[in-house]
Amino acid sequence: MDGEQIPPSWTWVELGEVAESVRNGMYVSRPGAVPDGVPILRIGAVRPMRLDLSDLRYTGVGVEEVEERDGLLRAGDLLFTRYNGNPEFVGACARVPDGVHELAYPDKLIRVRLAPGVFDSRFVCYMWASEEVRRQVRLYVKTSSGQVGIAGGSLKKVRLPLPPLAEQHRIVEALEEQLSRLGNARSLVRRARRLNTQLAGRYVADRLDELARDDSLVRPLGEVVVSSQGGWSRAQRHVVPEDVGVPYLKMNNITSGGDLNLEQVTHVQAGMGELDKYGLKIGEVLFNSKNSAELVGKSAVVDESVQGWVFNENITRIRFDSSIIPEFAALQLNSPGFRRASRSKASTNVAAIYMKDLKRVPFLVPSLGEQAQVVDRYRSLRDQACVPERYVESIEQRAGSLYRRLLSAAFNGQLVAQDHTDEPAALLLTRLSTERAGAKNDKPQRGRTRKVASSQKLSELTGSSAAVFVPAPTSAPVHAVQQEFDL
Repeated sequence: MDGEQIPPSWTWVELGEVAESVRNGMYVSRPGAVPDGVPILRIGAVRPMRLDLSDLRYTGVGVEEVEERDGLLRAGDLLFTRYNGNPEFVGACARVPDGVHELAYPDKLIRVRLAPGVFDSRFVCYMWASEEVRRQVRLYVKTSSGQVGIAGGSLKKVRLPLPPLAEQHRIVEALEEQLSRLGNARSLVRRARRLNTQLAGRYVADRLDELARDDSLVRPLGEVVVSSQGGWSRAQRHVVPEDVGVPYLKMNNITSGGDLNLEQVTHVQAGMGELDKYGLKIGEVLFNSKNSAELVGKSAVVDESVQGWVFNENITRIRFDSSIIPEFAALQLNSPGFRRASRSKASTNVAAIYMKDLKRVPFLVPSLGEQAQVVDRYRSLRDQACVPERYVESIEQRAGSLYRRLLSAAFNGQLVAQDHTDEPAALLLTRLSTERAGAKNDKPQRGRTRKVASSQKLSELTGSSAAVFVPAPTSAPVHAVQQEFDL
């Protein structure tokens, strides 16, 4: 890292050198969904450069107790993931936004509070997502007892470029302007994709309604199912790094539109027995049998992208007989009519659909030619409506490439011009070191404190009216920093 070129007014620094505190979050055995006490983030709330506040849980305790456990967050705090099934998300960083009030964080996250006046926490959050920093973080990611994680002590060793504070602000402003444009472009792309999917899905729904008028085409689902099987229980598998594990398909990898989203993939340790029992084969249909009431029942077809993967217990693998084209089966399972019918069979307490109930749901079995026609028309609409998929992918790739170039340019001091009037970064560190030394010297001596306390106690015991001199506390510097490196 030190060999990389940075402007003369910049310097290199380890995160621990500029951190006021580095702490794990508070443990809450069963955070509740019903508002009760201080809200607490979920473990998955931290993603690179983004903190998701949309799905909070509750601690069940008041703000005073959370404060005593040093579990409250402040605006500007940085949060890092300690553990994640995907190693690429271990050590990911997000910033607590302005306006946050009375919010706790769980023990699977690490909070870093920066010393004031040295680093803009927004700058650190952006730099942490750069490839230059991610390379360092990967070196510290460890696997222990099947969990992939990183320690706070390792985070403190990560080296960052430290520009003058004024330049940090300029870099942040430039990054946010460009990233905002990228975000808007990606939002338009995602909207186009949703419209494509909705239009194609509407065609399928209308065509299935037409076919359902012929009662001879309707049979119980169980009559065309050859076999079904639940997935591999999470209690029986261990998460491992990608290079030594087998991809593990989860319910979040199946979208509501029937696609496979493989951006976030967990890898697990699996032997030949597990691969034989749970290995996926092309043409099998995956049914999300356990989920929220809105999402339960999502389905997708196994293709080349997930062949040989294993799947978890929230998914049921279904093999149909030769009278059903797998793609047609998945389209029908995802259709609004079938989803409504299957949800009526769902267990209300756990939002689960069991195969014995699903087999009784009416299922359309038209001719293979009719099925192929529905599948082909659906594919054609998906490809042609609104924006062609390959153009969408091109936009995503270009946006991703530009995003990486922006962060790299910012990391190396090439995003904004330097200003010779800015205070050099080395002086920031010198001032921080001086303030810390002053704060340490201003702490009262333990021996003197005990002596004064003993004198007070002696006066009380002897009844002496002699006054005992107690020195007034010395005020700490305005920017005094209490070191709390307790990890």
